[in-house]
Amino acid sequence: MNSFNGIGRIGRDAAVRHTSNGKAVAGWPLAIDVGWGEKKTTLWLDCAMWGERGEKLVAYLTKGSQIGVTGELGEPRVHEGKAYLPLTVVNVTLTGKPSDSGERTAKPAAKAQKPAADDFDESSDIPF
Repeated sequence: MNSFNGIGRIGRDAAVRHTSNGKAVAGWPLAIDVGWGEKKTTLWLDCAMWGERGEKLVAYLTKGSQIGVTGELGEPRVHEGKAYLPLTVVNVTLTGKPSDSGERTAKPAAKAQKPAADDFDESSDIPF
């Protein structure tokens, strides 16, 4: 079974491309820290999310945003001396703060108002 789960930071804004037969694919690099202390390194994943979900998420996948991804790892490849580890993303979780991205804005929760004591009519029948 090939399943990957990780949390990392986006290396550049996600972009949508279309295949020759019109299928959409959103792509972005994701940096994941491996190890700790002096032995800490960064693993770069070449993420791709296919279909309408990827198209809709692009607005939220901006450089520096922290996200969680679930997907399937592909075969590592080398291009012009750089190693790439492809990840076909199945699910994205936006884990960063809303202020991490200009596109995401937090909406304040509506506060429930408590009825004032003056709002009750003493002449009405109380059912209990």
